[in-house]
Amino acid sequence: MSGVALGGARRRGDLPLDARICAPHDRARLEAPLSSKPLSLTEGFAAPDLAAWEKAASKTATDARFDALIRRSLDGIEIGPLYGAWNAGATPSARKGVAADPTRPWDLRNAVFARDPDEANRASLTALAEGAASILLPVGAAGISSADDMAAALDGVLLELATVALDAGACAVEAANWLAVVAKGSPQAKLAFHLDPVSLIAREGPDLSDSAVQTAMRHEGAYPNAELFLGSGRFVHESGGTEAQELAVMLASAVAYARALEAAGMSSEAALSRVTLGLTVDNMMFISLAKTRAARALWAQVCAASGVSVPARIEARSSRRMLSAADPWTNLLRLTAAGFGAGAGGADAVVLDPFDVTAETPTPLALRQARNIQLILMEEAHLGRVADPAGGSWFVESLTRDLAEAAWAEFQKIEAGGGVLASLDRLADEVEAARIERDRQLKDGEQLMIGVNLHRSADAAAPSTASRFPFPASQGRRFAPASLTAAFEGGER
Repeated sequence: MSGVALGGARRRGDLPLDARICAPHDRARLEAPLSSKPLSLTEGFAAPDLAAWEKAASKTATDARFDALIRRSLDGIEIGPLYGAWNAGATPSARKGVAADPTRPWDLRNAVFARDPDEANRASLTALAEGAASILLPVGAAGISSADDMAAALDGVLLELATVALDAGACAVEAANWLAVVAKGSPQAKLAFHLDPVSLIAREGPDLSDSAVQTAMRHEGAYPNAELFLGSGRFVHESGGTEAQELAVMLASAVAYARALEAAGMSSEAALSRVTLGLTVDNMMFISLAKTRAARALWAQVCAASGVSVPARIEARSSRRMLSAADPWTNLLRLTAAGFGAGAGGADAVVLDPFDVTAETPTPLALRQARNIQLILMEEAHLGRVADPAGGSWFVESLTRDLAEAAWAEFQKIEAGGGVLASLDRLADEVEAARIERDRQLKDGEQLMIGVNLHRSADAAAPSTASRFPFPASQGRRFAPASLTAAFEGGER
């Protein structure tokens, strides 16, 4: 057998590599010049014909009508099945500059869940040690009722490095004063007082407008980096409002705060620079992305009308109305979509809820996942490598433009009606109408939510009686928070 192997004909694969490369027919192929002809992926295909495409696509639609493929949002914005150069138009300025740190293009803000100041302190330090860059501190829920409590909650937190943002509700003015005391006059302290009297009044809370302005003016000099007011439309979103309604209220609130600061002695530029825009992002990823970009464009329009140039500062928080209590694992998908929409849209700070926040006190796993979703988007998906990841997309640019125009029209209506506070009753009725229509669409299957009204798990547990959402104390009140999922999970809306 060995003789046969040695004396038999050698196969080409048995030749040394050099011999194979130097074979005459291989050498000719290697020496041939590389082609300079550009690669075309459409060569050999007929030129695209939009009319022919629409005709073919219509066959898949109800009654073979192309219009059936067009979806309309509750703002009346058409979302078509195909976008192209014909959708190009005057797109508002929505871009944000390249992040200073591409691996951390936005502020990962961790919401703290605690029942007392000591627990809040442990939660804050854990969050900052495990990836968060700042914290959102719920003053009332954490049992903070004095400057000493605030100091205990923030013991060990370096305020010059990590922003502390307040979520204080009716005690917003006192909480801002307590936080200022804890900062001890450090001019470099990163504080976000987030004074927001409009949201409080909207939900029939006390009117803190005058005292909020006084508090802001008291601290603005000592803390030049502090964010004083939060112009937010979150209460509109969580009670069932549309994207344009939320954007318009956000803008009207921010303008009202800037005017109040200007009347108290600030310049227009300084006043606008101390106001943060508060947005809500949800599972509708492209809408969240376009909404965040539209907020920047709307802010640019206000600044241009004021004769100044102040970049928008946007804090985006994940929606609670979208979250399921019966099947909280599906919330991971919704929160990831929300985080991507906020990050790709250019938010400056992003807060994602733990996936089980609706069903119980958040578990350590859920708290960790709320941070890790953002860390993966930043450090592994590299969303910060370009200034505007979705810029140039005909769909996103068109949707951004349509949202901005619809929101601006609503903003003008609010201004013509005497401002945001004077318009709250009208807005409450219109938001309620939007909520009712959205509920109908979910009930009829026109809008789908995985694990809620589609592919519902047979093992989904009923919501806990300790559920944090919806908020029973707010039911029946103006702009009461409303869940999109509760009606399918044995609870109230």
